[in-house]
Amino acid sequence: MKLSELKTSGHPKTLISSFLYFDVSFMIWVLLGALGVYISQDFGLSPAEKGFIVAIPILAGSLFRIILGILTDRIGPKKTGIIGMSITTVPLLWGLLAGKTLTELYAIGILLGIAGASFAVALPMASRWYPPHLQGVANGIAGAGNSGTLFATLFGPRLAENFGWHAVMGLALVPLTIVLIVFIFMAKDAPTQPKPQPLVNYLKAFSHKDTWLFCLLYGVTFGGFVGLSSFLSIFFVDEYGLSKVEAGDFVTLCVAAGSFFRPVGGLIADRIGGVRILSYLFIGVSLTMLGVSQFPPFTLVTILLFIGMMCLGMGNGAVFQLVPQRFQKEMGMLTGIIGAAGGIGGFFLPTLLGLVKGATGTYAAGFITFAAFALIAFGVLLFASIAWRKNWNARREAVKI
Repeated sequence: MKLSELKTSGHPKTLISSFLYFDVSFMIWVLLGALGVYISQDFGLSPAEKGFIVAIPILAGSLFRIILGILTDRIGPKKTGIIGMSITTVPLLWGLLAGKTLTELYAIGILLGIAGASFAVALPMASRWYPPHLQGVANGIAGAGNSGTLFATLFGPRLAENFGWHAVMGLALVPLTIVLIVFIFMAKDAPTQPKPQPLVNYLKAFSHKDTWLFCLLYGVTFGGFVGLSSFLSIFFVDEYGLSKVEAGDFVTLCVAAGSFFRPVGGLIADRIGGVRILSYLFIGVSLTMLGVSQFPPFTLVTILLFIGMMCLGMGNGAVFQLVPQRFQKEMGMLTGIIGAAGGIGGFFLPTLLGLVKGATGTYAAGFITFAAFALIAFGVLLFASIAWRKNWNARREAVKI
């Protein structure tokens, strides 16, 4: 496989548009997490409330991903993406002009979930333009839009320090508007766009055992990535006494590892198979999270989190090297379902860490629990891969599993 094939075997403008759409949407989706320290200070939140407030957009995004996934299959990803970005302006304007009560903040968080649902649109839009042997790298590039977290964690705290967190919500409208315009003129639905099916047909996806297996795998990889991205600022301030801006900088460093290595995970999966690389990555996640649970010196915990986030990011790319091999026609719906599972995992992790901190006074048990889930995913993957190698290779040649 040569990377130059991305130009000749698909539609580069759509691939770029998918990345930009997911990137700006992801930035907006995790904005409450990046501003969590400021919001917590304004509202006087408890540890459990801190975890919950940054987790609300993630959970809402999980539900909206299923809806946008169905729309992607029925009306096409381009129309769905335009609708999604248009609606995303509402919570940003609300946060700019109001957002004075906790109830309003919950509502804003729910609506921000629509930005997180962009995953169910961007990946099918890119995937349908490319052949099987380029699925990992194409989905990895589109999925690298989770690098939007970098902009949220790097610039969000700095802007909030000077202008307040409400103003940051309004400033996010600027890149969103630019990307919306670019998306309208550059993105194009693939000719392989499936014909709309009755809604009941989409529900059949839940009857496949592989659907649930992929949900578990992605719940750990993406759930871990987005959950930690949203909560690490609070963790660094509470546990290591960093300033709000310093915390944002170190979160950005960790997030960069997961974001930029996602395409690498997809690329390696294309070459050696998703199962093999995921096996190593789940072990890596488990070991690094166990290390973090011991609260080592700050330099070491940063290194552990950097490696752990890198493993999670590569795992995201590897999972979506496997999904199109199993579900091609239902990619929109399946991306929505599996992406929703990832979002649920992302809701679970910060909520768990906040609850554990409130109950025990330490985050240790929360990180240990996450390490255990990574090991469970590793075991499930090894068991499932036996059937995958037998059944998939019988249906299609040259499938890397």
